[in-house]
Amino acid sequence: MRDIGIDVSPPDSDWDGDVNCPFHGSLRLRGQIIEGNIAQVGMIKTVVVERQQTRQMPKYERYEKRTNRYLAHLPSCIGEVAVGDRVRIMECRPLSKKVTFCVIEKGGDSE
Repeated sequence: MRDIGIDVSPPDSDWDGDVNCPFHGSLRLRGQIIEGNIAQVGMIKTVVVERQQTRQMPKYERYEKRTNRYLAHLPSCIGEVAVGDRVRIMECRPLSKKVTFCVIEKGGDSE
């Protein structure tokens, strides 16, 4: 297992030979780190992560909710995830047309 350069707990599961794994394979991580909830699981080795944030609208003196959705690669060594789990993702090179993030850490359940 190699060091990915940030302070995360290494996964406990086994590696299945996925070259796009930042811990066992050759995928390099760089850029931003985002924390969010799993919104959808169903694609092969890919999950959809949602991040919600509130933004103030000064003109109307109100707040609005904004939701961003990111497609992220799920390495097999991270383990099973379910909808609603809290995860951290980090930017990497484009793995497909829309997948440019990779899951690096799985947190506890959220709500």
